[in-house]
Amino acid sequence: MPVLSYAKPFKFTTQEGLPFTQQDLNGKVTVVAYFFTTCKGICPKMNNNMKGIYETFITEPNFQILSHTCDPETDSVAQLKHYSDSMKIDPHKWVMVTGRKDSLYQIARTAYLLDDPKNSVEKIEDQFIHTQFFALVDKEGKVRAQIYDGLKKDEIEKLKKDIRILLTEKQGNGNFINGIFNNNP
Repeated sequence: MPVLSYAKPFKFTTQEGLPFTQQDLNGKVTVVAYFFTTCKGICPKMNNNMKGIYETFITEPNFQILSHTCDPETDSVAQLKHYSDSMKIDPHKWVMVTGRKDSLYQIARTAYLLDDPKNSVEKIEDQFIHTQFFALVDKEGKVRAQIYDGLKKDEIEKLKKDIRILLTEKQGNGNFINGIFNNNP
């Protein structure tokens, strides 16, 4: 599977109020998405499809889902926790994060390739990412394969197959290969 990009440094807060950083991706195959809890459009459909992925891989210790809010002004830790609880998901297996809007959006555009950087407008308050696309990150922080449409059943099935492939892939030296996150002195 081709490498499209790499995870970049970040620090967000989970629905449990805990810090979540790029280092929490290390050693796990991660499906990445963006959504917001008050969405009445594509987000419920995407999260329903994501729940199918979650249920398929719930017993896999080296798998997780990472959903970022695209509306951090509304999606506080408490709001994400309420949403997560209503979905009846394990918050350690399906992590929902909030943080600074500019940081959330920069990672979407530059690391996960879920939004075109050209969509960035001058003022962050004028920006809004609303995308149905999912990214797949391998155990070493590499964004792999393709960007998947979270509304298309055939792409969800392809994503599940690609997850299985990455779960069996041997990890290199246990560190992110892009040199940013390694333990070498």
